[in-house]
Amino acid sequence: MLILENILNDRGSKYAVSGGACTSETEAKAFIKDLCRQKKFAKATHNSWGLLTGSGPVKGDDGESGAGNVILRMLERDGIQDHIIVVTRWYGGKHLGGDRFRHVQTAVRAYLDEARLT
Repeated sequence: MLILENILNDRGSKYAVSGGACTSETEAKAFIKDLCRQKKFAKATHNSWGLLTGSGPVKGDDGESGAGNVILRMLERDGIQDHIIVVTRWYGGKHLGGDRFRHVQTAVRAYLDEARLT
């Protein structure tokens, strides 16, 4: 599991991104559960994720409507399968509107670059 903390801050909201090898929705749920064993991730407002498997795409928005689709699109564009990416957000008290999707993209790009998946 690779975790990149403090990817960006905007209007009080803070972002982190994590990921690792994963081949099914069951493994994805176990990955999220393992991530949330760390107290700070368990207290996060959203742990949105995406995963492309041999049997198709799976995602979880965790209340951040549309975030899972953003992650899936980036995985599809780069042809990355069997690797989950989780974007974590701690809400800072101010709505971000459409900027939240750009922040999800920024976090995923940082992860892909660091993990050398592209």
